[in-house]
Amino acid sequence: MAVTPGAVRTAAVRTATAGAHRHWLMRPIGFNVNQCCFVPRFSTTYRHGVPRQRIDLTSHCHTSQVRQPHRPLGLARRWRNPPVYRPLVDLSTMEERHVILTYRLDRATIQELCAQLEPDLMSPIRQPTGIPPLVQVLSVLHFLASGSFQTIVAISSGMSPPMFSTVLSALIKYMRSYIVFPEVGDLATVKGDFYALGHIPNIIGAIDGTHVALVPPSESEHVYRNRKSYHSMNVQVVCLADQYISHVNAKFPGSVHDAYIMRNSSIPYVMEQLQRHHVWLIGDSGYPNLSWLLTPVRNPRTRAEERYNEAHGRTRRIIERTFGLLKARFRCLHMTGGSLMYSPKKVCHIIVACCMLHNLVLRRQVPFLQEDGPDGGVVAAVEPVESEEEEDDGDDTDNRDTVIQQYFQ
Repeated sequence: MAVTPGAVRTAAVRTATAGAHRHWLMRPIGFNVNQCCFVPRFSTTYRHGVPRQRIDLTSHCHTSQVRQPHRPLGLARRWRNPPVYRPLVDLSTMEERHVILTYRLDRATIQELCAQLEPDLMSPIRQPTGIPPLVQVLSVLHFLASGSFQTIVAISSGMSPPMFSTVLSALIKYMRSYIVFPEVGDLATVKGDFYALGHIPNIIGAIDGTHVALVPPSESEHVYRNRKSYHSMNVQVVCLADQYISHVNAKFPGSVHDAYIMRNSSIPYVMEQLQRHHVWLIGDSGYPNLSWLLTPVRNPRTRAEERYNEAHGRTRRIIERTFGLLKARFRCLHMTGGSLMYSPKKVCHIIVACCMLHNLVLRRQVPFLQEDGPDGGVVAAVEPVESEEEEDDGDDTDNRDTVIQQYFQ
């Protein structure tokens, strides 16, 4: 039988295909010289699942000619990277004055605060961050004291914004142990301290409101615009004669009146419970005159009323000095520190945390140090006296008239 040229060509093609197929079968499975990132010593070749021979691959390729491609994540071996710690702040090497100027607390008070917050900052249910509690507390203190942007402080300390909220929440947890209204056993001492200021008896606190600027939410921007035409939170504070804050309410926006905040706080209930001890709070003309709240006489007609107004002003000025000292220590609350760019809830936590630290500083008798400079770099220790006018509806002037007749005639 004659062999045609077409048959010869077909046989040649089949032979070449079979050779190529045999060559592919002889390759080591799972090994590619052009894609490997290491050179194994030996490899076993397979043919139909049966090992054929062992080939010395060292003699077939060189590490200098092998590419280093990206290995698939599913096949790459995962190694846990060791934690990298930033250089920590060593309080023992810092001067005491520098510590107070930077953090507003002295070294011993900072260590005491860290020991109190450490169980909350090192919770076992929370993934460890590698940042010690001391660094977390110092970062938050520096932010509150300087009024700088939180992101700048976070970059320098390695903390994320959620960690700031964690420290604030841990601090707010102990609010009841830092901000306490005077108890019945302490009323005599408190009344004596206030009497030394203006010679008005039975005063146990001065009440007033102050504004803390913030960037408002877009959906309720108008609610946070106060009477001074900027956005703020209206903070109600009651202080003692030594500038200790005994009550704080930071839940209401800037457009809310001081008298409305007072009526919707716990102050009326607390003062009603203390009425059997014949004690009063003292406030400006923005509040109504109540059985437990003394306000100035708006239009004095007698010399006794004028003397009462003068004594009232000397006594009530302590709350203005408290606001000035609070905002001088913690610049994040003052306009010079810029508006707080956080949600109203977080701004409320920042305000309460500053009030707690203010009381802690007074309790530990940490001195107030001013920055070097022509003006000290701080705000004035007394804020300007500005009060909103309140209508006379519902005023109870019997108590005030009795005080004027008995003590200022």
